Amino acid sequence: MDDRLKRLLYRANHRGTREADRLVGGYVEAHLNQLDEPTLVALEDLMDESDVDLVNWIMGRVRPLPERHHGILSRIIDFKNN
Repeated sequence: MDDRLKRLLYRANHRGTREADRLVGGYVEAHLNQLDEPTLVALEDLMDESDVDLVNWIMGRVRPLPERHHGILSRIIDFKNN
C-alpha cells in the first residue's frame, strides 16, 4: 500500500470521535483498494471536515450542501445502511 492510501486509512480511523472512526473508517477499510482516483480525491477532501459534520451528514441528521462531497458521502451512507 502506498503512502497516500496509508495516510487516508489512518485519517479515516483516527478522526477523534469513536462514532466518526467507525462510520468513516469502516467504509475506508472495506473499500480503499477499490477506489478510483476521483473518489480518492473526494475522500481526501472529506477528511478535512469536522467529525460533528461528518457524523451528522452520515446519520442523516443534517443534509450537506449538494455540491459538497455528494458522491463519497452517498457511498459511506450506503455502506452504513447495509
